Amino acid sequence: MEIIGNGFIARSLRPIAEKHPDTVVLAAGVSWASGVAAADFEREAELLDKVAKECVATGRRLLFFSTAATGMYGAVDGPGREDTPITPCTPYGAHKFALEEQLHDSGAEFVVLRLGHLVGPEQPPHQLLPALVRQIREGAVRLHRGAARDLIAVADVVTITDRLLELDLRSETVNVASGEAVPVEQIVDRLELRLGVTALREYRDSGTHHVISIEKLRSLVPEVARLGFSPEYHRGVIDAFVGSSVAA
Repeated sequence: MEIIGNGFIARSLRPIAEKHPDTVVLAAGVSWASGVAAADFEREAELLDKVAKECVATGRRLLFFSTAATGMYGAVDGPGREDTPITPCTPYGAHKFALEEQLHDSGAEFVVLRLGHLVGPEQPPHQLLPALVRQIREGAVRLHRGAARDLIAVADVVTITDRLLELDLRSETVNVASGEAVPVEQIVDRLELRLGVTALREYRDSGTHHVISIEKLRSLVPEVARLGFSPEYHRGVIDAFVGSSVAA
């Protein structure tokens, strides 16, 4: 595969870079769900347009990473499914959904993966777990009351991506997540336990609590049953992340 980008997802996919030669992976987009300038959104849209045209010209498939997080499914009634009517509820979610529609209209063959909250070594400091670890170590962590997040190890995302690409999917959108909405308080509990630190909790307005459906993922890739997705899955993800952070 051709991987466009040098960020967290792009680096994580390098172990399978020699596979799927018919696929171009666009892993160079906006990864920050808040505080992003309109110019950054515009650059990603322009890059997607350029890469999609190249894929049309060469007959290759385009893999695009979208989001299954709050910005996309936060306003959905019930589990967020790929066929659910969507009204994105954040600028980031609206941007990613608009890019999905842009890709649909591009004429390129594509696969869209809507991702949960990825966790892994050397991920950007602004993302969820690195930000929480930093706040806990500083002595105070800011939480939205009632918020929940779906955590998934980036290594499991790579495994799933590899398997989905082997299926020769075309014009498909698939949620890639654990399917478990973990209250942020429980995430902080586990981080404090593993770090050996207790932080002051500062609560803000109510947050979102939504479940990402992985019914389609399970039907396409039954092997995900071996990845251990369950209400306890996030504990191992957090433990591995803290262990890699300490080692670093």
